[in-house]
Amino acid sequence: MRSADLVRLALDAARKAPLTGDVPIGAVVVDADGRVLSSACNAREATGDPTAHAEVLALRAAAALHGDGWRLTGCTLAVTVEPCTMCAGALVLARVSRVVFGAWEPKTGAVGSLWDVVRDRRLPHRPEVEGGVLAEECAALLIDFFDVI
Repeated sequence: MRSADLVRLALDAARKAPLTGDVPIGAVVVDADGRVLSSACNAREATGDPTAHAEVLALRAAAALHGDGWRLTGCTLAVTVEPCTMCAGALVLARVSRVVFGAWEPKTGAVGSLWDVVRDRRLPHRPEVEGGVLAEECAALLIDFFDVI
């Protein structure tokens, strides 16, 4: 599946987050054949769980479906915003093969902006990374959300 198509799926998920007061970030996990395993939006406000970032929720749901237990080898995680340190660590430990994201996040991004967790040679796994896909559209969703609050 093309990177832009993956980010569009993540954008669809992100648009559900403001309904619960959460920041509109969405994530999707697809397997090597392009089959969608999971889709999630931020749910920290809805659940009271500080780890309920879209990426973590999507990884958990995908791992429950994927044939190799917790390992998501061969899978792609697409997300509307560059993952934070927690989410970058989770996707590395889940053995995600590829990460595609939309907007860069210079304040908390851990896939090249502030830190680069996913390319740290000291870690046992380093996924392929493609950032900036539909960046303006992804950023606009966040700008609109924060302008309203």
